[in-house]
Amino acid sequence: MDQELFANAEVSFADLGLSEALQRAVQELNYTRPTRVQAELIPLVLAGRDVLGQSKTGTGKTAAFGLPILQMLDSQTDLQALVLVPTRELAIQVSKELRILARFLKAAIVAVYGGQRIRIQADSLRKKPEIVVGTPGRVMDMHGRGLLAYEHVRFAVLDEVDRMLDIGFRDDIRRILKAIAGPHQTVFVSATISSEIERLARQYMRDPAKIAVTSSASLTVSEVDQCYFGVEPWDKKRLLVHLLKHEDPALTLVFCRTKQTVDGLTDYLKRKGIDAHAIHGDMYQHKRNRVMSKFRNNELSVLVASDLAARGLDVVDISHVVNYDLPEDPEIYVHRVGRTARAGRKGVAWTFVTSDQGGMLSGIERLANVEIPQTEYNDFKPGPIPPEVTAQRERDETRREEHRIEHRRTLAGPPPPEEASDETKFPGGLVPTALPARRLGGRLRSRRR
Repeated sequence: MDQELFANAEVSFADLGLSEALQRAVQELNYTRPTRVQAELIPLVLAGRDVLGQSKTGTGKTAAFGLPILQMLDSQTDLQALVLVPTRELAIQVSKELRILARFLKAAIVAVYGGQRIRIQADSLRKKPEIVVGTPGRVMDMHGRGLLAYEHVRFAVLDEVDRMLDIGFRDDIRRILKAIAGPHQTVFVSATISSEIERLARQYMRDPAKIAVTSSASLTVSEVDQCYFGVEPWDKKRLLVHLLKHEDPALTLVFCRTKQTVDGLTDYLKRKGIDAHAIHGDMYQHKRNRVMSKFRNNELSVLVASDLAARGLDVVDISHVVNYDLPEDPEIYVHRVGRTARAGRKGVAWTFVTSDQGGMLSGIERLANVEIPQTEYNDFKPGPIPPEVTAQRERDETRREEHRIEHRRTLAGPPPPEEASDETKFPGGLVPTALPARRLGGRLRSRRR
């Protein structure tokens, strides 16, 4: 088991100052001892500190900020904690986990996000919940409608703040944090901490305690067995089918860069007899919820997803993560790989790398501070080069050869004067080969005004 995940074996949840009700809740969840981020962050929040916390994906950050906030809630006051998350799936997941932790407390928790009818969420907010978990856009919408007031907010949490900034929630986050005028604690948690997050923390936090929970420089947990496969673009689908049928992974999450790729790959896998389902931002929310529910309940084996749609996936039993498309942003790789090896379990991450993506792979290795080894399947035979690829390569080579010829002509310069003499083409037989030595370099003076 990953030793950097958990705190000292002698540290218990009781040692962190949690109430008996919360200790009972974590015991029923089979949390035997706190993770390192929980052991470090919980006492700081209980002490009233603002906290900027960095910890790898899958190390229990939700419970790290959720447990102390639940303990400090005042049952007589509504909306005391506001948790901002980047996606609707994560809003659903975080609110669900907080409800489980609060099972022995009288605390109402509501999730607000786009894709669900305003009326449903408005009815829930009118019941005066103590905690609201939401995406920035919907939170601002509800605030503008007078359904979500900030005056009693004592805790403001930004979960996966790096992804919120990447998605483009910068201005929304600033507006919300600026609008929380009363005294409150602010907690940022993320797998990566950029300079922009640091600036945001300095602007909206009071003397924040910064914790970076890792015993090594790697941003990915050691329980994830990472490797990459060198593959041509036209062979990626066949290679994925080969791996899924030969390795027979228990629960697989496949990441694609675009929605079109998600749909096309899912259809291909189904035609090959693999129980695959798609999830991306263009799907209706009720269908996305249905697919997510099936995946969490192990009712389907392969989920093909875009990055945003999978942000709320906190499924302990994911055995394999596949980077079908290599992400351009190395931080996205860290979050993808963090979907497996949850709670100290083992996991596998496969990455498909095409011949022109070596630089992108190196960037990922530098950020995560890991060496990702190459793996090959000797029994997988690459397919022939598609005719359209061959034709395109020939066109590209023709253009390159034309450019080389033109470049050589430019370097060689014009032909010598004696070779250019031709009385039939130019008076006197001498063809000019260069501009005159002296030219008018300015404007001619004129009497015109």
